[in-house]
Amino acid sequence: MKQLTTIVLGCLLLFAQCSVGRPRQARAIVVDRNGGGDFTSIQQAINSLSDSASTQRVIHIRPGTYNEKIFLSKHHIVLEGEDRETTIITQDIARDEWRCGHPDDWGVATLNVNGDDITLKNLTIANDYGFHFKEPRVIDCPSDTATHKKTITMGGHQMALRSITATRLSAVNCRFRAYAGDTVSPWNLQDGMFYFRDCIIEGGVDFFCPRGWSYAENCTFYANTGPAAIWHDGSGNPDFKTVLKNCSFDGYSGFKLGRYHKDAQFYLVDCRFSKNMSDTDIYLVPTANKVNWGRRVYYSGCHREGGDYAWFQDNLASASGAPKASQLNSQWVFNGAWHPEND
Repeated sequence: MKQLTTIVLGCLLLFAQCSVGRPRQARAIVVDRNGGGDFTSIQQAINSLSDSASTQRVIHIRPGTYNEKIFLSKHHIVLEGEDRETTIITQDIARDEWRCGHPDDWGVATLNVNGDDITLKNLTIANDYGFHFKEPRVIDCPSDTATHKKTITMGGHQMALRSITATRLSAVNCRFRAYAGDTVSPWNLQDGMFYFRDCIIEGGVDFFCPRGWSYAENCTFYANTGPAAIWHDGSGNPDFKTVLKNCSFDGYSGFKLGRYHKDAQFYLVDCRFSKNMSDTDIYLVPTANKVNWGRRVYYSGCHREGGDYAWFQDNLASASGAPKASQLNSQWVFNGAWHPEND
């Protein structure tokens, strides 16, 4: 009996030692709009969490359409849908209307993010204003000092995702949808790092417009309208860049690939362009902004259905350090400071 007791105690001690340093993963919080989970709204689930944690907290969202505007200022959170096509977060928000009564963009998007270490998975995040409001509307606008009125149109900025101070924000297998401009607007010119993989992004002018470091792989972009699809702001740090690898671009007949107003740095690697794309390179908009580092737009292995244009011929050798296409991965973009594939 004494020998048996010794064996049992030894096993318990061994189990305890093996468990040290391996905290038990907390179960996911479940959101179900029909009442079958912990909460019926995503915002309620976010509000239930502490401001931060040492590990990611998972909020699992069951299929359904969630008519919510989300504010996410907490850190280390995963918003995980069950299925991208059936787990939908949507609002109808015209930025011009929002700014008539608010001093800044906090609240202008369907998903507003100020938290760090945020991961989005298997979700559709939509701002459907331009699809639902096709006729112009005249509204009261206290911020308009001339007439106190403003005309809101379907072509104004409509953000599905807007971040202001967030860094280490990743989206995997997500759809971001809007009719018009600035659909995906991850902005942070201090230390913003943004990662997109296997996503679908749709909108109008500058509908993918990161500021800081950005990496997108295996993503699909579709332009509904506007003078350019992608945009980048790399001002303030010569290392800021946006890399788009193995991505495809389509849109209305004559859509233009991209533009910039300030210092920017674009790398497009193994991308595919539809025959609808205009014969127009990524261009600098006439601006009073000083462009300190010159034109930095680089291509490698890109092709267009119906024939290539000369302006996207391979020119990586002219980039700083003459990187090889194989080097241009997320670790290269983020200088090893973040490993989003592990999230």
